[in-house]
Amino acid sequence: MFSTGQLVFGILFAIVFIIALIYAYRKDSKLHRKYYKGSVWILIAFISFLLMIAAIKFIFI
Repeated sequence: MFSTGQLVFGILFAIVFIIALIYAYRKDSKLHRKYYKGSVWILIAFISFLLMIAAIKFIFI
C-alpha cells in the first residue's frame, strides 16, 4: 500500500497545510467581514435552489 515514508510525508503535509489555512483565514478575516458582508445569503439561496431541484426530481420521477 504505502511505505512508512509516504505515510509520514502525507500526515506532515496535511498538518502543515491545515495550519497554513488557519493562519491565512485569521489574517484575512477582517477583509472578509468588510467585503463579503452579504455572501451568507447567496450561499443560502444557492443551497435552497439545489434542494428545490432535488425535491422536484424526487416528486416527478
